[in-house]
Amino acid sequence: MSATVPVSDLRVGMFVHLDLGWMRHPFALSSFRIVSPDQIDTIRQLGLQQVRWVPEKSELPTDQTGAHAGPAVAADPQAQAAQARREALAAQRANALQLERQCAEAGQALRDVGRQARNAPAQAREDTEALSRKLVDQLLVDGEVCIRLMNTQTGDRAAAHGLNVAVIALLMGRSVGLDDNDLMDLGVGSMLHDVGKLELPDRVRHLDESFSSAETNAYRDHVNQGVQLGRRMGLSTGALAVLAQHHEHADGSGFPLRLNADRTTLAARIVAIVNRYDNLCNPAVLARALTPHEAVSLLFAQSRNRFDSTLLNSFIRMMGVYPAGSLVQLTDDRFALVTAVNSSRPLKPRVLVHDPKVPADEALFVELEQQPNLGIRRSLAPAKLPPAALAYLAPRPRVAYFFEPLTPAEPDR
Repeated sequence: MSATVPVSDLRVGMFVHLDLGWMRHPFALSSFRIVSPDQIDTIRQLGLQQVRWVPEKSELPTDQTGAHAGPAVAADPQAQAAQARREALAAQRANALQLERQCAEAGQALRDVGRQARNAPAQAREDTEALSRKLVDQLLVDGEVCIRLMNTQTGDRAAAHGLNVAVIALLMGRSVGLDDNDLMDLGVGSMLHDVGKLELPDRVRHLDESFSSAETNAYRDHVNQGVQLGRRMGLSTGALAVLAQHHEHADGSGFPLRLNADRTTLAARIVAIVNRYDNLCNPAVLARALTPHEAVSLLFAQSRNRFDSTLLNSFIRMMGVYPAGSLVQLTDDRFALVTAVNSSRPLKPRVLVHDPKVPADEALFVELEQQPNLGIRRSLAPAKLPPAALAYLAPRPRVAYFFEPLTPAEPDR
């Protein structure tokens, strides 16, 4: 349970929540344990009078946390179980709320960049770099990071697509060992890879099979328009390469220059894969959307020559056979929604399980990694689920992703 404390009383070891927008403070996360006096000084400079803190997650002497040792008191097992469930549900909701808020703020920041790109290009670059810095910092916290399914709907498909591509691309960049500078370029380039579409008429911003050759060429011109706009923004060489090459294919069949893998950057090859995946899951026409499982399967089955094979294999390993957002049937026949995948253990994701005995808003996530006798039997399209299970699990029409650290966050050391 959280309490409030004046900022003048902050101490090293306190686990605090900053009730500010994610972009309004310099920390990688909004909740963390204070590990240095410098962090306290930074918090005091934010203009807050008090902050929330969690004694149970703090590491302070007994007299500072207010805890008192005493004889163990026998408790009713059922009461203990009920209390444990309430605490787990509260923690789950608090974590979800924080991540949803961060995701929404990142989406808003990217929408603002889109509005600024043409009239204030330098400011748009600065804001994109600031957002990339926040994402990279969150990605590089100690411990493992998983990809988390979000409920946030930004209301702007362009911003949602850019953020989705950036989140997955940065996770891939981390998995293949990119350094901080390369991750920053990857973050900026992936968020802005479609910025050239701002210069196109609405009707040709999304490729359609019915396009005439002239319309297809107009659509493809977004790459050239994006590079020109990126230069006006002052983007780095690495970020510009992503804008220029994200539609090139490893076999030389892409556009605009038909470059093969040897002539494109690693960051551009990563974004090419992720861009295709997100467009399969979140097309302009939702009726054509594939499930995340279907999208991964299609990439593997039909696109192995089109994309860098090593990176494609890394992508599939990272996302898992059942990526976050997949509807599945478990080995005990229950239905579930995959909500988070740890790339180091992709076959054992976190799931939300349909349980008619528990209200949907009180359902706890199940970590399959901790259930040795429970696994996933198969993936299902939404239409294949019983109506009651589908209503309970309530998958969103568009798939949105964000990072989630899997260990207690102690950033900015």
